[in-house]
Amino acid sequence: METCQLIRAAIGFAAYLFLAPTLMFVAAGTTRWPMAWAYALILVVGTIVSRVLVWRTNPDTLRERARFASAENTQPWDRALVVIVGIGGPVTCMVVAGLDYRFGWSPNVALGWQIAGAVVVTAAVGVSVWAMVANAYFSAVARIQSDRDQQVVTSGPYAVVRHPSYASAVLLSVVMPVTLGTLWAWVPQLGVIAALVIRTRLEDRMLRDELEGYEAYAQEVRWRLVPGMW
Repeated sequence: METCQLIRAAIGFAAYLFLAPTLMFVAAGTTRWPMAWAYALILVVGTIVSRVLVWRTNPDTLRERARFASAENTQPWDRALVVIVGIGGPVTCMVVAGLDYRFGWSPNVALGWQIAGAVVVTAAVGVSVWAMVANAYFSAVARIQSDRDQQVVTSGPYAVVRHPSYASAVLLSVVMPVTLGTLWAWVPQLGVIAALVIRTRLEDRMLRDELEGYEAYAQEVRWRLVPGMW
């Protein structure tokens, strides 16, 4: 049974890594798109690096993420949201970006702005990696991990905002269309951002209600996503 779970997890991880970028190039009708290669490389390298670092520091976190489909105490509202922010949203955004690139819907975005966007994308991915390494309870689904004796995490980026991984995902959603020069991708990205904000709000409420010590932490670290705003 464990071998089957590992195989399913490996297939799911490969799909998570390569499905959206592959569909982006298919939609674009070409692989001659340097900024798309740069963007995809940043995401893929960041994802692999995060898993390697977590495997070295806390392999139980990878097991937790691998069994997301069968995890206990998952929140009903998260079933739809995790699909939007995890697979559906990124795939849709990249397909729209590819179509935009193919048919030239967007006005020209200067190369300098695209490079600046790539720098911000790299920073956003770095924050997400940092959050995963700092948080031993970094699950793919919203749940209280009583089976793992979940504790409040206050170190690393969690000392700045309560949901740094979601914050980095919002930032990534904002700058992705600029990086690729495909501004029409902002249309589906607005849906992704809305789903991230809703998920943040609901998950934060769950943690305040059910995780011991989180309310005190929330009083100390006031901001959920954006310091000084929310």
